[in-house]
Amino acid sequence: MERLDRKANVSSGTRREFLRLSGMAAAASTFSGAAIPHVHAGGDSVIKLALIGCGGRGGGAVGNALSAPGGPVKLFAMADLFADRLAGSHKALSKEFGDKIDVPPERQFLGFDAYKAAIDCLGPGDVAMLTGYTAFRPTHLDYAVEKGVHVFMEKPFAPDPVGVRQVIQAGEIARQKNLKIAAGLMWRHSNARQALIQKIRDGEMGQIQLMRAYRMESGYRMGPRKPAKNELLDQLRIRWAFLWALSGILIELMVHQIDECCWIKDAWPTEAHGIGGRAPNSPECGQNLDNYAIEYTFADGTKALVNGRYLPNCHNKFATYVHGTKCAAQFCVWGASPIHTWTYRDQRIADDNIAWKSEPEVNPWQVEWNVLLDAIRHDRPHNEAQRAAYADLASIMGRAAVHSGKVITWKEAIASNFQFCPNVAGLTADSPAPVHADEQGRYPAPVPGAWTEI
Repeated sequence: MERLDRKANVSSGTRREFLRLSGMAAAASTFSGAAIPHVHAGGDSVIKLALIGCGGRGGGAVGNALSAPGGPVKLFAMADLFADRLAGSHKALSKEFGDKIDVPPERQFLGFDAYKAAIDCLGPGDVAMLTGYTAFRPTHLDYAVEKGVHVFMEKPFAPDPVGVRQVIQAGEIARQKNLKIAAGLMWRHSNARQALIQKIRDGEMGQIQLMRAYRMESGYRMGPRKPAKNELLDQLRIRWAFLWALSGILIELMVHQIDECCWIKDAWPTEAHGIGGRAPNSPECGQNLDNYAIEYTFADGTKALVNGRYLPNCHNKFATYVHGTKCAAQFCVWGASPIHTWTYRDQRIADDNIAWKSEPEVNPWQVEWNVLLDAIRHDRPHNEAQRAAYADLASIMGRAAVHSGKVITWKEAIASNFQFCPNVAGLTADSPAPVHADEQGRYPAPVPGAWTEI
């Protein structure tokens, strides 16, 4: 999970340099076309934020937005399904940021339609922060784009292929309206990763043949559940345990590294297959498996191996490696401080074999906001919707391959009409939950050979 405290401690010099690098990447990721400007010219006006989803990730993103250089920003509206989450977030943010939190009770909204009221508080040039439940991200994005405001949306972006296509379509409408959309795949804004990408593009690693990604942790199990007073809201409280609500723990954790593999290759996979399952006598009662192993294939035959495991008392690892015909490199590593990327002299992954090391990583959570707000104030192209949706689709392919026990192709995934919850946009507090537990308090779990989600 992302950390709550994501404020940067960045010098102005390194921030300017990073903005130069990441601005190039942002411009390359957008479409061209005529548009109607939605900007705060010259940085003279306050950019107002509406926070839709008041958990730790949303609070961290608010902190990044309020810490960005270039002009005044304030939090102007908040929305959530749960009063305690909204109140706790408002209290914590007010304590830290004082009068930059301008959200009186009349701009605090609760319920399934609260996102509309919060977004309606904004005007042209302002930002809707979509940091709540993945199930509702496409619906919230549609409304923000319809209302003509810029968007920051956290990952995952959709739980199923229908939602992915909805995000792509909303992104295209946003492009036509000249609205900026930032997506929470913050590693794309990492100066350390960008430096290694440049070496790869320059051919210094030779032809890329293999990528390996690992996210192995000890948590994320849910025990048996007793019947809840409101089953729908109860599932949203523990959304990581349900595929319809969050996409499942695999995508929640590994969409970043799947996106990294596609970034390294500068392509999207043509197919995926994989294996996974649960440990004997597993106490898991949610919809996640205990382990996932996915093999992605790209058009030229290059492979990416993505491995996740969520079991206690096992070897843990959070890293991404890339192997070229000339040498190997470490693209991602968690736990080191500061974070770098580096290449090796050959294929041996060892500290005594490092050939080159990047500059230390500047906080990418902060930089993604610096880039977004700079694009708004100076009307620079910035639309990450399609790239984010494709990263989600690649992740959904891998999850579906493991869950179904079948080879899943990109063409099948992008064309699929599968939805976990077809009526998700119309859910209310009185709606039945999309899935229900059996007599033992266990929810439907994927069974390879019998399960379908593409």
